[in-house]
Amino acid sequence: MTRLPAPRSADGPYRIALVCLGNICRSPMADVVLSERVDEAGLAGRVEVSSSGTGGWHVGNPMDRRAAATLTAAGYDPTAHRAHQFDPADLRGLDLVLAMDAQNLADVTSGADDDRVRLFRDFDPVDPGGEVPDPYYGGDAGFEEVLAMVERTAATIVAQLSDELRDQQR
Repeated sequence: MTRLPAPRSADGPYRIALVCLGNICRSPMADVVLSERVDEAGLAGRVEVSSSGTGGWHVGNPMDRRAAATLTAAGYDPTAHRAHQFDPADLRGLDLVLAMDAQNLADVTSGADDDRVRLFRDFDPVDPGGEVPDPYYGGDAGFEEVLAMVERTAATIVAQLSDELRDQQR
């Protein structure tokens, strides 16, 4: 199974960025779910989660209404999200960057090999290494499929974070 990269520094929180194309569907859904799971695991303050898109078309906008509705129906609060564009300079301060698909991965790394940049679903216990499909041009079922992938993958990530951060305290 894929393991999280070690923190870049023992000081400060473990920083995770989730990246998709426009930062209005997949990565903000993952951000909301992963952030809530981090809080539930008692890791708030020790782990920071953010999301962004490789494109800048939606900067400052809330997430797609269908993504927000899917999250709301599942008991999450999507209201704080505003789209942000990924800046390659952000890599310096991040411990882990999780791209939603292979194109997002290529856009983030620009061909450089960096073990901190992975596919989000490298941590998926059902289909490791798969892509999170973009539900933007589809119907509600696509957003529900993305949420299911995000929830199970977030659970695996948080379990590893709990182990990693517990080991750091020893």
